[in-house]
Amino acid sequence: MNNLSKNYINGEWVNWSGPTLDVHEAGTGDVIAKVPASGRDEMEQAIAAADAAFADWSESSLDQRIKVLEQLHAGLKERAGEIAETVCREVGMPIKLATGIQAGLPATITKTYLKMLPDFPFSEQCGNSEVQYAPVGVVGCITPWNYPLHQVILKIVPAIAAGCTVVLKPAEIAPQSAYILAEILDGTDLPKGVFNLVSGEGQTVGDTLIKHPAVRMVSFTGSTRTGGLIAHAAADDFKRIALEMGGKSASVILPDADLAAAVKGTVNNCLLNSGQTCTALTRMLVPADRHDEACELATAAVARMTPGNPLEATTRLGPLASAQQRDKVIDYIKLGIEEGHTLVAGGPEAPEGCDKGYFVKATVFGNVKPGSRLEQEEIFGPVLCVIPYQDEADAIRIANGTQYGLSGAVWSADADRAKKVASKLRTGQVFVNGGDFNPLAPFGGFGHSGIGREFGKWGLEEFLEVRSLQL
Repeated sequence: MNNLSKNYINGEWVNWSGPTLDVHEAGTGDVIAKVPASGRDEMEQAIAAADAAFADWSESSLDQRIKVLEQLHAGLKERAGEIAETVCREVGMPIKLATGIQAGLPATITKTYLKMLPDFPFSEQCGNSEVQYAPVGVVGCITPWNYPLHQVILKIVPAIAAGCTVVLKPAEIAPQSAYILAEILDGTDLPKGVFNLVSGEGQTVGDTLIKHPAVRMVSFTGSTRTGGLIAHAAADDFKRIALEMGGKSASVILPDADLAAAVKGTVNNCLLNSGQTCTALTRMLVPADRHDEACELATAAVARMTPGNPLEATTRLGPLASAQQRDKVIDYIKLGIEEGHTLVAGGPEAPEGCDKGYFVKATVFGNVKPGSRLEQEEIFGPVLCVIPYQDEADAIRIANGTQYGLSGAVWSADADRAKKVASKLRTGQVFVNGGDFNPLAPFGGFGHSGIGREFGKWGLEEFLEVRSLQL
């Protein structure tokens, strides 16, 4: 990458000579890159470019949009190795997982839209009316650091496919994969101004993007606190918003479930990306009379997750993405001890042999009390809460007892019983007996976990307005 010192505005790489933001390697703490700490002027230029490009792009043919996405897909495949290593260094996800997830999912998602678009009904008949689906306008995309390219692709691919123009503000902690994306798009047939990238801090460029009157939609993934601020700011101008935010997801293990398989599945999910996943199953609900057995199984599972260099193929648990995130997670582990929960595995001390970088031990707490801060608040690190319940109704009550509703899981030997319980969870998705993730199914949250849906046709519809012609 030769363009990290620049912004991408109106189809050109624009030099930046002002202050910069350091990008750190998660495994060592070393500075590995610098990107612009841009100002409001640069963001306003990008918005103006997107606004000027909207009229033509909104009327572009579906074939033209598909061609650009085909070129994007080819570029993502070609640079997959570079993407995987870049995100591995920035975020800390082990390279083997980063190759399949951080680099693999963006190409997969792009492909799903390529397959969907030819048959998507951008207009349809309804009695004597023709119902049309029109692009919403200029879209501001604000993306997180934990899955930095995947979350960008989930926004810009359907937005571009819908006929919208885009201004992207990537996460400061992990911005480099967004620059790879911009370089790929710069080599496609995408017209100037349809995609723009401005690097900077949220309180300057992010604030400008959210409040600018030419921006008609804000698509955000990140913390619930920031999402709330965006919702308030967008309300003043009646912008459309799509918010994918925090989670405190419950894995409900019913009494008849295969306990060993359910605990293993829960732990693997909880520790994915060192727990830096909004859908992580961080609350494991188990029958009270099997609590101790579940804790033993969880301890054995996390023992196999020794932290290590994320660039090594054998590493299963990498560091956290930043010193700030590491310190936050350690503070939560200390809080769990102070609140009186049983420390089953891990702890606040630095992992042995990990003197550099942002490492935290995989930690398990048992006998976690519903309503406690550890049980209620999103930690975003490798920390699992084991919570005993008395009966099925109690489990459902505890599972639904947070402000969040992003994901969840149910385990049972009876598939129909598992589905029945899953249907009572107030959450946007539920994994039943370890069901596979489906990139065509809608993804999003209830309550404080968000507004709107991503993936599949639902992700495309977020960027479309509905108009009816009465004939």
